[in-house]
Amino acid sequence: MGLTPTQRRTLTIGTRASKLALVQTEIVRAALSALGLDLDIRIEHITTKGDAIQDRPLAEIGGNGLFVTRIEEALRAGDIDLAVHSAKDLSSTLPADMALAAFLPRADPRDVLVSREGVRLADLPQSARVGTSSPRRACLINTLRPDLTVLNIRGNVDTRLRKLREGQYEAIVLAAAGLERLGLVECVTEYFDPAVMLPAVAQGVLAVEVRARDSFTAELVARLNDPAASTAVRAERAFLARVGGSCALPVGAYATIEGEHLQIQGMIGAVDGRIVRGEQRASASKPEQAGAALAADMLAKGGRELVESREATAL
Repeated sequence: MGLTPTQRRTLTIGTRASKLALVQTEIVRAALSALGLDLDIRIEHITTKGDAIQDRPLAEIGGNGLFVTRIEEALRAGDIDLAVHSAKDLSSTLPADMALAAFLPRADPRDVLVSREGVRLADLPQSARVGTSSPRRACLINTLRPDLTVLNIRGNVDTRLRKLREGQYEAIVLAAAGLERLGLVECVTEYFDPAVMLPAVAQGVLAVEVRARDSFTAELVARLNDPAASTAVRAERAFLARVGGSCALPVGAYATIEGEHLQIQGMIGAVDGRIVRGEQRASASKPEQAGAALAADMLAKGGRELVESREATAL
């Protein structure tokens, strides 16, 4: 794409204002700048509902899109031209007027444990308090260590680490990618094997969202797309879409690419530790079909009961 004097040269990126969100936005801005085009790239800070309400669990303050909807409104209004998201924050389906133009290369998809005494999950004392805001992580912790006390924790990464240091928790669970981007990996006590602590859908991937009809920005941003990350995330998002359920449902999926094949693992759970797991190998050329097929198989093998029981208690 060549820019001419009649084409737009200014791009405004919308993002949350947390330290991690801004670091992630700078990754995208640097990648756009590296294209060597004559672009003036600006950043607009946007406060989302998930940022504004910090005193309640995420599952209690609304449906999917807590960190996304306000940013999409700014896109729709033309206040910004593109948005940078942690792809795991996105709903499984987008509004019809929005599009995902690029998925950047995947960072470490794993969850990690950060413990106050530097001990691993298996060595935490009985009834130790473990903080997380994720129903998926709560489910998996209760599966691995049902004797622990899993508590909700809110706030950005710095806030969560401060609460840990203050003694409000014996340990917290975070995403490796976020700590890596913030230069905080030295605080990690334990990296969880994805086969044991299955990551959230699209964990570790940055997504760039644009208006569906903005072909100029979409074509520009598409240059940043990583094919392997895109294929994996498309499979995982299809899994999530097929499972359905509310944002409070513990669901995870993780896809890897091996040549022409895609391997995807999935989980559907309950916070008390009940869980259905599945795995499927398929063609990497049809990631959506692979994700949806795995979800359908797992729903038929007990997952539907977990989804329906969680939805019933949420009414």
